[in-house]
Amino acid sequence: MIPAGSGGSIRTTCAYCGVGCGILATPTGERTARIEGDPDHPANTGKLCSKGTHLGETIGLDGRLLHPMIGKRRVGWDKALDLVAKRFRDTIAQHGPNSVAFYVSGQLLTEDYYVANKLMKGFIGSANIDTNSRLCMASAVAGHTRAFGEDIVPATYDDLDAADLIILVGSNTAWCHPIVYQRVRARCDGGAKLVVIDPRRTETADEADLHLAIRPGTDVALMNGLLAWCRDAGVVDHDYLARHVATLDTFWDQLAEGSDLWSVARTCDVPLPDLKRFFELFAATPRTVTMFSQGVNQSLSGTDQVNAITNLHLATGRIGKPGAAPFSITGQPNAMGGREVGGLASSLAAHMDFTPDNVARVGRFWAAPNMATRPGLKALDLFRELGDGRIKAIWIMATNPTVSMPDAGRVREALAACPFVVVSDVIETTDTSVHAHVRLPAAAWGEKDGTVTNSDRTISRQRAFLAAPGEARPDWWIVAQVGRRMGWKTAFSYDRPAEIWREHCRLSSYENGGTRLFALPGHAAQGNADYDAMPPFRWGGTPFADGRFPTPDGRARLVSVVQTPVAAPLPNWPMTLNTGRYRDHWHTMTRTGLSPKLARHREDPLVEIHPDDAARLAIVDGGLARVVTPQGESLFRASVTRTQRVAELFVPIHWTDRTATGGRAGLLPRPLGDPISGQPGFKSTSVRIEPVETVWRGFLILRDDLATRPDCLWATRIAAPGGTVWEMAGTGDPATLMALLPKGQRIEAIDAARGSRRIAILNGGRLAAALFVTRDGALPSRDWLVAQLAEAVAAPTLLAGRAPGVQVDRGPIVCACFDVGLTAILTAIADQRLADVPAIGAALGAGTNCGSCRPALARLLVTEGSTHVA
Repeated sequence: MIPAGSGGSIRTTCAYCGVGCGILATPTGERTARIEGDPDHPANTGKLCSKGTHLGETIGLDGRLLHPMIGKRRVGWDKALDLVAKRFRDTIAQHGPNSVAFYVSGQLLTEDYYVANKLMKGFIGSANIDTNSRLCMASAVAGHTRAFGEDIVPATYDDLDAADLIILVGSNTAWCHPIVYQRVRARCDGGAKLVVIDPRRTETADEADLHLAIRPGTDVALMNGLLAWCRDAGVVDHDYLARHVATLDTFWDQLAEGSDLWSVARTCDVPLPDLKRFFELFAATPRTVTMFSQGVNQSLSGTDQVNAITNLHLATGRIGKPGAAPFSITGQPNAMGGREVGGLASSLAAHMDFTPDNVARVGRFWAAPNMATRPGLKALDLFRELGDGRIKAIWIMATNPTVSMPDAGRVREALAACPFVVVSDVIETTDTSVHAHVRLPAAAWGEKDGTVTNSDRTISRQRAFLAAPGEARPDWWIVAQVGRRMGWKTAFSYDRPAEIWREHCRLSSYENGGTRLFALPGHAAQGNADYDAMPPFRWGGTPFADGRFPTPDGRARLVSVVQTPVAAPLPNWPMTLNTGRYRDHWHTMTRTGLSPKLARHREDPLVEIHPDDAARLAIVDGGLARVVTPQGESLFRASVTRTQRVAELFVPIHWTDRTATGGRAGLLPRPLGDPISGQPGFKSTSVRIEPVETVWRGFLILRDDLATRPDCLWATRIAAPGGTVWEMAGTGDPATLMALLPKGQRIEAIDAARGSRRIAILNGGRLAAALFVTRDGALPSRDWLVAQLAEAVAAPTLLAGRAPGVQVDRGPIVCACFDVGLTAILTAIADQRLADVPAIGAALGAGTNCGSCRPALARLLVTEGSTHVA
């Protein structure tokens, strides 16, 4: 494989999740490109999800940070870097190395991660560098290390093709990892069974052979009960245990407590027949893959939940064999690469921990003058100490912790009080960067060169196909420049990412001798040209196929884990809050929020609530609701749905102060974490919800965006073709919204009886803005009005909100890949008598690209009365 594909395309990797899909990017202009899946990449073989498909809509320069900034003043790179180096150097001299910290990101490339880790741990002399990957997969790291002796994912995507049973635990894979889910579905279409374990009935659960909607936080009870069942059914592989696994004498006695079928059904709150069916299915199916994600990791007992899964596979010998393994699916594109270079505060580079031998080894390799000797502050503790004033300077790279961290209001207060804050980012203004003393413009996806590692240990090249705009620079370059200015010129004298890659590879094998499975010896002497052309490759082969593990005795460990009591609801906080992702958005929407097509899937942050709870609390579908916890509160639009368990709520993580007045999920969870991994527990926050009344509602369509969000109770920003839409609602006088309109020719219509006002602003005959507000009346579809932004002359029916004649509203977008709306799908089902999902795909294209809308299409077929659902 060579870097260039056909037709001038560049081979690179996707910017989103840990699936690690290959992409062919073909520049079509200065800031435009055609994006296609790379058919030769092993992770996706040409397929892309909706987010990857529309990456081309996100590579413009809207909102970009293009120059170094000190405060609000533009400066040159030398001045900005000198200031960063001086303030960090002075802070260390006055308060010691543990008074400074880096908070980095799974959005960084491996080479970026490596240089930042080296600077902090080897030269500053502190391990206070942690990553937002702490929020998504730290429990998997801790669980792997306890069970296997090293953070090894012992599965590959190929195992999905060989499995006869696939179990998805705490993962809405159809939405969050659609390309992996396509592989799961293909195997299930070939005869494998699918079990989904999730409190919510997600789109993934809709297509499962069995869905266990367990009570949140009872995964240990479920897996312990299953292991006890396997022991009693004679499925435990005692020969494998005797040869390859160290087991405490008390393990089986401890496991027996509360692990009978009836006790597990009661603890997990699932029907006993369904539980028994799951246990029997697992016991009868040797080739089983158990995939798990945030529903397992983001728990106050996440590490124990991971080890309950690894115990199950070790005890039944279902590991190191085709189609049999526990499989941690990561959330970010380079969370795995960060793990390999020690991006977590609790580890050193190359999968080493902080034992004295490892500290000395890395110190020798780096010729480090100030080698850190103990783990640093994990994310929760880091921001807690920042708030307490013990961290005096912090550098945040490629992440937005004032949105993503739990108890995010306190994080904002901590940053506001910190004496020196540096933010390296692509975006000029984020909820975090407003607190920065120095902002450094980083190169974005499409402009960076380096490597990333995906969920199944495949390392791929990310290649630049766009020129870095303005004065933007790669993260590795920025960090290395600061290292040089702090006095370590030789150690940070890199001039290209290939140099960093080679050093990383040498360290992976340095004094290794096979004690660590992570090693890249064949790449340590790779030339620049070979690095540029490097095809994807997977390190580690098939881990544990020989039954040997990277522990002192070569054996894996069964780790005794016990189900902790599930806390009873509190009087003032009677419900449980869960958080997670939407299908077409990513993290805090600084990228996906630029894409009009992706914005259509979920235009508002919704709080999902069961109908029984909604009726009891007078919450109406589509109305506003306030979600309150002891940490904070935020507004959401209510979605009344039976996919939720009673007394449980779900909200998305994506909305920020830049995009909405509400929807800030990070304000709500407690700042508590797993005691072993330090990963925050986002999945079970005590909460209450209450309805919120509004007087008016409306929307504002603009050719340009607003400088600040509207000053009203509810406002959400939605990217639209050629402009922006703000959805709004309020309790005060909507006349204050008039100040949001740009200058121009104004036309207006008022309906006093309904309390409606419709205003359009024209410039040269073209639509510049449209404001529609009502107290009691209906509001028109936004699609036609948005389309008017592209017209040379606005239609005379502008204030009617529709074209002359009868128009059909295409309804909500169901398939983001091909922009197919609900109305078109329902019409095709009825008119063409479509009976299954493939038939819809053949007629409209929906569901034929990433497949993440397939469950929604299947539900529509059932709703329309079809009896033949694919």
